[in-house]
Amino acid sequence: MSPHVRGMLLLVLVTAIWGSTFAVVKQLTAELPPSVLIAWRFLIATLALLPMLLVQRSKTNAVGESLTSAARPSLWRDGFILGAWLIAGYGTQTVALQTTTANRAAFFTALSVVLVPVWLVTTQRRRMPLTLWVALPLAVAGLGLLSWEGGAFVVGDAWAIACAVTYAAFIVTLERMAHRHQPLPFTLAQLAGVTVLAWVWAFLATPGQLMPPPDAWLPLLYLGVVATAVTTLLQTIGQRHVSAAEASLIYALEPVTASLFSFFLIGERVGLRGFMGGALVVLATVLSTKNDPQPHAELPTPAAED
Repeated sequence: MSPHVRGMLLLVLVTAIWGSTFAVVKQLTAELPPSVLIAWRFLIATLALLPMLLVQRSKTNAVGESLTSAARPSLWRDGFILGAWLIAGYGTQTVALQTTTANRAAFFTALSVVLVPVWLVTTQRRRMPLTLWVALPLAVAGLGLLSWEGGAFVVGDAWAIACAVTYAAFIVTLERMAHRHQPLPFTLAQLAGVTVLAWVWAFLATPGQLMPPPDAWLPLLYLGVVATAVTTLLQTIGQRHVSAAEASLIYALEPVTASLFSFFLIGERVGLRGFMGGALVVLATVLSTKNDPQPHAELPTPAAED
């Protein structure tokens, strides 16, 4: 198997794992406040990523470089800034899943890929490409069909759209900062930033509900270790041999995998209008990746990122 094919298969696996998290988080929101769920998820992910970082650096004989990089104030400053955008994305998505379905939240969140070029057009005054003019109305039409099938537009849908907006801002900010730092130390700094902010949120919002019930620990371990720490590592490995353009197209499959997992895990179904709406959102997402001949890679979607 060629490195390119292996890299693509790893990214497909990553996308499938991201898709599974919507159903898992949907179930956990019935037992845990959003702040507590995110706090434990990212604490677990941060602790899980530490040995990965040490193993990778020891294999490349660069432990000294890793420690020096990790000690730079700019690493933690940039990690905290991105962590703030990440917790905004994960927080709005987790709140959304309290009142909307996992299917709808996944497709709404996929709009972040469409909104990235909109952010760039707005903040950097770039000219809006023709494909983006086509993608935006398709995305809006898709949202309309999804909302129509699931009944009236609910507050959770608005939170899911807010998630797409904040995650798009995260991707744009990541583009500006990613070249400054080594990938794994920088990822660890972001996860640590989210962890600190989430625990502050949890202590302020729900000080009496900080400990998860016993049956929540297994899903939390899955979200923290597999869906956050491991996917970050697999994505780093996969994108060594897969172009950013190819990776972006693979990531567009996330809402599709989310719908499959939502059906098998919690019994959510997508009717004809929902299927059509989801297809339009995916089509708009794919079109939006054609705007830039060298699209930039993303970290995991806030799955109930990511």
